[in-house]
Amino acid sequence: MTNKDERRQFLEEMADVQPIRKPNRAEVAASRELTPGHLERRRAAVLEATPDRNPLTATEVQWLGPNDEISYRRPGIQNGVFRKLRLGQYEIEARLDLHRMTVDEARQEVFNFVRECLRLGVRSALVLHGKGERNPDNIATIKSYVAKWLPELPDVMAVHSAQRHHGGTGAVYVMLRKNQQARERNRERYGGQ
Repeated sequence: MTNKDERRQFLEEMADVQPIRKPNRAEVAASRELTPGHLERRRAAVLEATPDRNPLTATEVQWLGPNDEISYRRPGIQNGVFRKLRLGQYEIEARLDLHRMTVDEARQEVFNFVRECLRLGVRSALVLHGKGERNPDNIATIKSYVAKWLPELPDVMAVHSAQRHHGGTGAVYVMLRKNQQARERNRERYGGQ
């Protein structure tokens, strides 16, 4: 077959084909459809704009060692009440384990844990923060932050390092304020105002 024969055969085959009558331009109108990328960027923008309601700070921490004790109580906490807390004589109603967490993760967990304890009416809790004995600088990082954070929360009434059987200086007892329902029950029970 020669080039002329091939060309004639091609033209015969294409004789009934109609050209497309569209402009020779690409459509550049913006799509109104939301893609997964749009949705993810929108979600990220909302999260970025959401203020952090966690009041716990991560600055100016007094570094503690593995065997340092944590002890704190608000003014007005009776000596006998604090002594019972220090000796681990209150029933532990909730536990939080911070082992293997980063400082940011622990910060969020402590805040959420205290809020949840208050919501559920928990009065006595145990926070396991670890001693930091494996740290080469002998600084108990999470323990140091926990010692700073718990007094920053107004609903934490007292804190003390735990007894040996509850984790010793690798854990703290936390005494929490009564929630609103518990205070109302006491008023009803004892007829106070």
